[in-house]
Amino acid sequence: MYQTDPPRSPKDVLPTMYDLPSEDPEEPGLPDQFHLLQPRLLDETFRPPNYPSDEIFVASDLNLYYDPRYPLWYKRPDWFAVLGVSRLYEQRDLRLSYVIWQEGVHPFIVVELLSPGTEKEDLGQTLRDIKQPPGKWEVYEQILRIPYYVVFDRYKYELRVFKLDGGRYAEIALSESRFWIPELELGLGVWRGRYQDVEQPWLRWYDWTGCWILTSTEQESQRAEQERQRAEQERQRAKRLIAQLRSLGVEPDID
Repeated sequence: MYQTDPPRSPKDVLPTMYDLPSEDPEEPGLPDQFHLLQPRLLDETFRPPNYPSDEIFVASDLNLYYDPRYPLWYKRPDWFAVLGVSRLYEQRDLRLSYVIWQEGVHPFIVVELLSPGTEKEDLGQTLRDIKQPPGKWEVYEQILRIPYYVVFDRYKYELRVFKLDGGRYAEIALSESRFWIPELELGLGVWRGRYQDVEQPWLRWYDWTGCWILTSTEQESQRAEQERQRAEQERQRAKRLIAQLRSLGVEPDID
């Protein structure tokens, strides 16, 4: 690739999001149901209070192009979040991919869902062939320097959190399956409950009080229950009033 003098910005000369989509017809298969549902729950409950909703971008199974020297190299995190960027590409389009040299902002946190076929690469336990692109661990730690890297074992339901410390990921010792992230004013933990009619442990976000952040469906159910309780309280209050009036010899007009 030829460069000009003076050099132009990679944003101007390298491929854009429209040139680097996520779709790859040569990649076999699609994610299984867990890899579809778990990121959706993370999406629904990721609401950091210190960031406006239009300055948060979250994605799952989306190509992340990370190195302008090798513009076709990418990783595809199971879930990641970027803070301080528009939810839409250049505030107008849904993204086809996330291209670092176009966006200018790196992800703040990445979540990988472990499975037997990906576990060693996800945990940085594979040796790199110098002729091949670097593995996920190296990309997240050394190239993108993502502050938090989370792995969740879908079979053991085990949560592991790594934080960038001195240029290397250091694992955080968890006393329970929860971890508070002060920069987000949110915590991430393992919750056992029913999501999309499936009862099992799930990874989801919680607030500063320790309460799990509700999905929109859960919020609607909560509002409906609160309304039912208010109606029942009104019914009981009216029943008591009628009884008091009758005790005074007054027959209330309840038509």
